[in-house]
Amino acid sequence: MKRFSTSVPLILSAFFLGNTPAIPADDLTESAFHELRKVLIPPEDEPWKTIPWRLSLLDAQAEAGTVQKPIFIWAMNGHPLGCV
Repeated sequence: MKRFSTSVPLILSAFFLGNTPAIPADDLTESAFHELRKVLIPPEDEPWKTIPWRLSLLDAQAEAGTVQKPIFIWAMNGHPLGCV
């Protein structure tokens, strides 16, 4: 099994921090805060937000059986950033 190196989180952090406007903490005004918030918070119409997610597998199975639809299971093991 191949594991991510410890540099992956650093690269991701640099990417996300590099794509946000730099505002010194002392100069953070209310309007700058709202502008920064618009950049960081995903919009409500994101496709993944329209999926009727279920946290309980048993509830999902019962609902899937009722509406005759399949279940998509997203499962992972380990640290979400690939750290060891």
